[in-house]
Order: sequence, then C-alpha cells, then structure tokens
Amino acid sequence: MEDLEIYINLDELVDKEKEIARLEADLVDAIVALPDKLFYSTGIPVSLWILNRNKADNPCFRSRYHEVLFIDARQLGEMIDRRHKVLTAAEMAKIAETYHQWHKKGGAYNGVKGFSKAAKLAEIKEHEYVLTPGRYVGIEDAIDDGIPFEEKMENLTAELAELFAKSRHLEDEIRKNLGGIGYEF
Repeated sequence: MEDLEIYINLDELVDKEKEIARLEADLVDAIVALPDKLFYSTGIPVSLWILNRNKADNPCFRSRYHEVLFIDARQLGEMIDRRHKVLTAAEMAKIAETYHQWHKKGGAYNGVKGFSKAAKLAEIKEHEYVLTPGRYVGIEDAIDDGIPFEEKMENLTAELAELFAKSRHLEDEIRKNLGGIGYEF
C-alpha cells in the first residue's frame, strides 16, 4: 500500500513539473475554471487550458509574454436538473469576450475581481505555481446594503424566533390531527 501512495505522489509531482514547464516555456495563454456538473460523465469542476506557442511575436495580437489570464467561471451556470448545469449563451459570451479583449491589440480588458485577472509569471511563481484561478481573481466585493451588522443580526434572530414558534405550533397541530385518526406518538 505504501508503494501505491508513493507512486501516486510521484505521479502528481511529474504532473506539477509538466505544468511548470508549460508555464516557463510560455505556452499557457489562459486557464478557465468551469462550474461543476457541466458534464454527464463527471460532477466535478473542470478547467480549460488555452495554449499558444506564439504569445509574444504575433502581429495580430498584443504581446502576452509570461502572462496568463485566469478566469473563474465556477459561479456561472444554471441547473437544468438535479445533477446537471449548463452555461447560458450570455455566460459563454462573457467568458469568450473576456479572453478576446485580453489578448487582442487595443482590447478593452479590465480584470474583474472575483472573475478574471491577468497574472505575470513572477506572480505565479510567488504562489508556488498554483494554477487555480480563484487564487488570482480573488473574491468579488460584497455589496453593502448600508444596514449595520448588529441591526441585521437582531432582525434575523427575531425572524428566526418567529419561525421557531410557528414550527412548534404546526408540529402541535400535526400531532393533534394524527391523534384524531388514531396515530399518537
């Protein structure tokens, strides 16, 4: 069993070394983290790796030398049933447009906190070559509704107390109705 664990760890190490080699060779153009449940064969999230051998000298696009675009699209998608999710046409267009604006000359790309960020190879090295888009794009800023936390908690706990009281009342009614038809507990 220990040999198997060593083999798995060595396999992971080889995969990590391949990822680092792709980055150092400047082949990775973008990584897009997709939501889970998109595919019928697996429920886990997947990532798209967009590879490009000519990121620096292509006259049609801006130089993206030692730069990688990270897109975190894990929060996108709509459930179509209990086990499957689909990306809408608008969501797919958002992902594609973000990539195209980033790599074209004169593109109007601006990183969106919680969704996309262009990272230089030096920053990726600082993160020890972890290639999870969420690490780079960060967390979307929460919208402040202007209500102080203490006031929110007072309102929420008062509402919860009302719901608990209603729950107890409904439970008593159910017990009474079951008792009326001969099922008491």
